[in-house]
Amino acid sequence: MQRRSFLAGIASLVAGPRAADAPNIRRIGFLGLTSPSALKSQLEGLRELGYVEGRNITIEWRWAEEKYERLPELAGELVRLKVDVLLANGTAGTRAAKEATANIPIVMVAVSDPVATGLVASYARSGGNITGPMYFVQEPSSQGRAQG
Repeated sequence: MQRRSFLAGIASLVAGPRAADAPNIRRIGFLGLTSPSALKSQLEGLRELGYVEGRNITIEWRWAEEKYERLPELAGELVRLKVDVLLANGTAGTRAAKEATANIPIVMVAVSDPVATGLVASYARSGGNITGPMYFVQEPSSQGRAQG
């Protein structure tokens, strides 16, 4: 999936119609596994689509700094902030988001096999509040393979 169309998908989840036309600011919660320098720049493409932080969207950034045990706490923070959509990085981040909410839409990023890890029921029908592209990447085992 191309970066631009993926960002457009996130934006449509948040804002429905074009965010520039929306009367209120929508909130995106981002749950990252590492640090801001690793992924933050990838979301700057939203500006190209008319979504400007502070004008029609707000992004609440939370970074685990590779301390995966912090992910549930950080996901809980984002849920308490009542973000409109939660963007979760990796299997461990997506699992923490899934455990934190069944109501807020979750967009998973960089998850290699969401069915095998139990994040979604099937590729055709996730069966819950999680969506996103699937990548054929191998993740380090510390990122949370399927647990019994």
